[in-house]
Amino acid sequence: MEQKRFTKNDSGFVCAHCGKEVRPLGYTSRNHCPHCLWSLHVDVLPGDRANPCGGQMEPVRVEPDPRRGYVIIHQCTKCGELRRNRAAHEAKDQPDNMRLLIALTAGRLPK
Repeated sequence: MEQKRFTKNDSGFVCAHCGKEVRPLGYTSRNHCPHCLWSLHVDVLPGDRANPCGGQMEPVRVEPDPRRGYVIIHQCTKCGELRRNRAAHEAKDQPDNMRLLIALTAGRLPK
């Protein structure tokens, strides 16, 4: 039996890093906080919530992508795994913090 490569799981959450409320995106699975860009290491495949690690995923850099906008590179603070996640900077409700996205394209978080 073939496993799905994507499971829509668009529920809201409270960010484990900054504590702010994150509302559902509405059209796909939101996997990171739009305020601080941090995530949790909870997926094996997008949206499946099947990863037992559960560590916090730090945004370490952002890569511009001509087809996908911006791609956030997260690194797990618990196991070190790197994951790529599409930014939601054009979302109508709670878009990703553009100031942080731009700063991370230069490889640094603003103070």
